[in-house]
Amino acid sequence: MPLDKVYGDVMGKLSRWAESVAEMLPNTIVALLVLVLFWFAARVASGASTRALKRFNTHQAARDLIAGITQLGVLLAGVVVALSVMNLDKALASILAGAGIVGLAIGFAFQDLAGNLISGVGLAIHQRWPFKIGDIVETNDVFGVVEKIHLRTSIIRTLDGKTAIIPNKGIYQNKVLNHSASGTRRIDLECGVSYGDDLEKVHRVVSETLDGIEGRDSSSDVEVFFTGFGSSSISLVGRFWVDYVKHRDFLDAQSRAVVAVKKAFDANDIVIPFPIRTLDFGIRGGTSLAEAFPERGFARLAEAAR
Repeated sequence: MPLDKVYGDVMGKLSRWAESVAEMLPNTIVALLVLVLFWFAARVASGASTRALKRFNTHQAARDLIAGITQLGVLLAGVVVALSVMNLDKALASILAGAGIVGLAIGFAFQDLAGNLISGVGLAIHQRWPFKIGDIVETNDVFGVVEKIHLRTSIIRTLDGKTAIIPNKGIYQNKVLNHSASGTRRIDLECGVSYGDDLEKVHRVVSETLDGIEGRDSSSDVEVFFTGFGSSSISLVGRFWVDYVKHRDFLDAQSRAVVAVKKAFDANDIVIPFPIRTLDFGIRGGTSLAEAFPERGFARLAEAAR
């Protein structure tokens, strides 16, 4: 092929491309202006959605997500308008069709992830998030302190130092016990007293003792109830409330109550029965205690008992 013909073909194509660019240049400029306009509109819409959601006390993570979705939606609308200005409607239709198929495939592949994300959004836009960072909660058989809250998962540190990562879908669909929501918690102290003790005296001693426990919530009265007849004791429960910020507060108050009640019982001659076991070493085929330890005088004790 002669070089002149090749040169002519190349220059012809370049000329046609230049003409096409010249024809599309006004539309391209308009499309760029549309994109810039929609970019500013996206930022304004994002900020407006954030301010609106703050009025409903929604969670920060939810505000960020919804603001991001709003901004992305406005930007995508700007891209659609810009492509239409450039007469690329067919290309736009192909892109949207492909995006729909890809989105459907991704939706099936990551339906659990999407479920957790949607549950996180549902929790976040709820009137009140069921817990906040630092709360002591119990959910999905996990009891501990909330460390982090994400839109897909929540992280809880158990009291023995383990980290539990719980999908928000599980939290949204199951019950949540928030022990920190009210700021107080009740301690139920159970024990038993002898059948020979004066129950009115026991009631008075336990009530006065629990009433003086350090850290007790004075806005609630101490309650003492006798709950039943045991094999060797009469059962009772003493109830009082404490301020509950950390679980250690609960354990400390409970420990102080046990020590105080034991001291009060000792001071007032109130008996806490305990089981007594008799060990028989002289069963058939075995060795008696006197035979096993002759040097300790068990034989003389056995004779004296007879």
